[in-house]
Amino acid sequence: MNNKKEQEREELHKTIWKIANELRGSVDGWDFKQYVLGLLFYRFISENIENYVNENQRKAGENGFEYRNLSDEDALNGKSQILEEKGFFILPSELFCNVRKTAKNNDNLNVVIANIFDNIESSARGTASEDDVKGLFDDFDVKGNKLGNTVEERNEKLAKMLDAIGDLKLGDYQDNTIDTFGDAYEFLMTMYASNAGKSGGEFFTPQEVGELLARIVIMDKKEVNKVYDPACGSGGLLLKFAKILGKENVKQGFFGQEINLTTYNLARINMFLHDINYNNFSIVREDTLIHPAHWDDEPFDAIVSNPPYSIKWAGKSNPILINDERYAPAGVLAPESKADLAFTMHMLSWLSPKGTASIVEFPGVLYRSGAEQKIRQYMVDNNFVDTVIQLPPDLFFGTGIATCILVLKKNKSDNNILFVDASSECVRTTNKNKLSSENINNIINLLKKRETVEDKSYLATYDEIVSLDYNLSVNSYLKVTSLQEDIDIKQLNEQIKRIVEKENETRNELDKIINELESDYYE
Repeated sequence: MNNKKEQEREELHKTIWKIANELRGSVDGWDFKQYVLGLLFYRFISENIENYVNENQRKAGENGFEYRNLSDEDALNGKSQILEEKGFFILPSELFCNVRKTAKNNDNLNVVIANIFDNIESSARGTASEDDVKGLFDDFDVKGNKLGNTVEERNEKLAKMLDAIGDLKLGDYQDNTIDTFGDAYEFLMTMYASNAGKSGGEFFTPQEVGELLARIVIMDKKEVNKVYDPACGSGGLLLKFAKILGKENVKQGFFGQEINLTTYNLARINMFLHDINYNNFSIVREDTLIHPAHWDDEPFDAIVSNPPYSIKWAGKSNPILINDERYAPAGVLAPESKADLAFTMHMLSWLSPKGTASIVEFPGVLYRSGAEQKIRQYMVDNNFVDTVIQLPPDLFFGTGIATCILVLKKNKSDNNILFVDASSECVRTTNKNKLSSENINNIINLLKKRETVEDKSYLATYDEIVSLDYNLSVNSYLKVTSLQEDIDIKQLNEQIKRIVEKENETRNELDKIINELESDYYE
């Protein structure tokens, strides 16, 4: 299985790299991401509708039926049924495969694609799926000059992209061992790492961290009622539940809120890509802390989140927030300069009596004094804190910081808190730390044991927590181990020297390529 996984991943990365090379020098890396993801999405929904119609017609006795060969006029007869089932409609002439066929010779390709995306969106207007489909292609600008200064340039690049993504062997999307969309996004983030997490508030949780968060919530459960993420980004954490349990075992659907427009669109696209029906998800664009969107759907049995670290929020400058039922129980609001515990209180408020919340936290929230200490005191005194896990450093794009996971429950059988030191549970890849399957299993096993294990976990009593002034930092209870205990300084210096030399070589090579591209571009 692992071999297959790596082959699929490599194939995908090769395709993206090929497209990147085709577009090098003409599309800014961060914008380029939208074109890859947009066309992947277009191909997927085209094939999704084709498969749905073909299957229905063949069941009805029309062997060999192919939706792509049907006339647009005939296809319109089944439009209402397709809309009701899928939430959007695509004419046969506007399917990815049919547009790709004539792309190279189509002088109006960019206009044709822009119109198709408009048609897909307008097909849902006035139907139950309108809010889920509206604006899905907003970031895919094929008429502007991001793809080139002339129509010919734009069309040439679009045709090349259609071919590259059309050649990608997706097979049956649901049977793939990798999350193609999530993996494409992650690879693009790595390619443009200097922008990762810095472009308009976009952020991404690596898939392995997402798997750990989901498994902490799931443990031995075979199903959950519904899943919620109040800062859902591109939706990857929610979809881990579909991957682990099967989407049919998330009984009442997937709920998320996101403030950033680009990632909000990606989250909805991601739902469709995972064949989550429009009536089984609700992703809303709005500020969760001030305007939460799912009052009618809470409480939730399963909550996972990696909210933004230490962002500003209204806090006490907004006089009504202290009376908000989500924040009021603690008697104090999270500081205006650090919204972390406002997100935590929101999630705790919407957690069901039998549910689990698994939240990535910036380490400072576990030990800082003032309002944050009072919020921790409220959570500990009411026995909501189940476990605190120290993660390894350098797991995330855009930051090398060692984050933590805070696990909250309202149905604990004891009033102890488990502290887990997972700081060495990682493998080093090219330029980041990563959680392997073994690392994840090791962490989950410690949570299941829920006892003190030398150098790995410590089960602290309520009185111990109080005696340390409600400090929840793992290294206050357990000596956090170094990732490398015995260091040979001489050997380390040699390694650093070689790394610096290699970096200088790479930098010189990159400078040469950039100079060549710039001179070609301006000639």
